[in-house]
Amino acid sequence: MVPTAEAVVPADLGGVTALVIDVLRASTTIITALANGCLAIVPVADPLDARRRAGERWGDGVLVAGERHGEPIPGFDLSNSPLEFRTAHVRGKIVFFTTSNGTRALLAARAAEAIGVAALVNVTAAAAWAAGGGRDVVILCAGSRGARSLEDWACAGLAVDRILATVPTALLTEAARDALDTGRRYVTDVGRLKRDAPWARRLIAAGRSADVDACLRLDTTSLVPRYVPSVDKIVGDLP
Repeated sequence: MVPTAEAVVPADLGGVTALVIDVLRASTTIITALANGCLAIVPVADPLDARRRAGERWGDGVLVAGERHGEPIPGFDLSNSPLEFRTAHVRGKIVFFTTSNGTRALLAARAAEAIGVAALVNVTAAAAWAAGGGRDVVILCAGSRGARSLEDWACAGLAVDRILATVPTALLTEAARDALDTGRRYVTDVGRLKRDAPWARRLIAAGRSADVDACLRLDTTSLVPRYVPSVDKIVGDLP
């Protein structure tokens, strides 16, 4: 269990299955995009890199999306709102995507054997996918600016709870047990995170309450996006 993107140690990820969580909002946005027919998401480090990678293809089946400090990036096609990725605008498109925390966590996870994207909206399916890999599972929370995010930690705890339901003999680290305790406090009402999570409150104050509502929903999809570093894409289905 890793609380923030900054705490990831790539050397510890060899041979493991990683679940990357950024509930508010990158993980939820990625899941939503792929559920709505987006061909692939390419996680990139920063806005300049996103523009460079999109290059001449930008506008021809390619979109550039992301945020910094929760705000849209000037000149980008989309921000980091899952609501923007529900439309036909993303169908059949490749999206170069950069966010303050979520894409950094994904890039930090590249050394893992398998990498899934998890959020509250797919936590049961993501946990089942991770447990089914037959490897040790490391849950990587994006956090916020180097600090642990309550919504990510609670989601991680719910993932641990569901992994235990599948693999009752799984051995938990101290951090995993702590996350499990946190997750179980919200299992019957993840909507309480609107009040309890500082980043949720900040997004609401910035006029993004609808985004928060979209992210704080439990098990609305069984889609588990997979990040495949060898092709540098997050995809919804693997051949």
